[in-house]
Amino acid sequence: MPKTKALAASASKESPARKRAKPAVRSASAVNRRLRQIEDKRSAILGAALGLFSRFGLHGTSIDQVAARADVSKSNLLYYFANKEELYVNVLRDLLALWLEPLRGFSAEQDPVEAIGGYIRRKLVISRDRPDASRLFCLEMIQGAPLLRDELDRELRTLVEKKSEVIRAWIDAGKLAPVDPHHLIFGLWAMTQHYADFGVQVQALSGHTLEDEAFFERAVENVQRIVLQGIVPR
Repeated sequence: MPKTKALAASASKESPARKRAKPAVRSASAVNRRLRQIEDKRSAILGAALGLFSRFGLHGTSIDQVAARADVSKSNLLYYFANKEELYVNVLRDLLALWLEPLRGFSAEQDPVEAIGGYIRRKLVISRDRPDASRLFCLEMIQGAPLLRDELDRELRTLVEKKSEVIRAWIDAGKLAPVDPHHLIFGLWAMTQHYADFGVQVQALSGHTLEDEAFFERAVENVQRIVLQGIVPR
């Protein structure tokens, strides 16, 4: 058989496999694109819901309002979340994960002054960049956490107990003055989230918000000084 015919025959034999492979590649690409679209749509809905829930609460917000703000149909929204309560709980779970992330980094091997000082900065960044998240979490706590109680009793309690052990290890090693870990954590939360939850009051009294870079740095510096000077060994 001439060489050119042999090559043609070989190509002809391979072509069905190649034809089968091409749709598979396109299918994988289409699946990935679809997954991205789903995640983008879900994120848009959660973002819209956060903005409304943080202002009007669960009962003051309707599914129609969230759908309009997310620029999706009501039926499309209900494809992702079965009802308003499920949407609200998903928003709160995302907030809890965001809120607790800075605390997860505490370890006994760290220098406590650096760890706590860094934690204060990170929490103030969240208060600056996600004030609506902090306000909604605060609103849920004020109402008795009716839809988030299980997460508080499990995830939050477990994490705080683990990090309390880290703080006790720092104290036992003489790196921190004796202090109750729970009250230290409560104080850190109160001081850093105040700038988000009472942002209007902060602006009325100081004339600034955390979006003012110089004011933000002063807030970080002063909260760090107040906390750290109270817990460094004497």
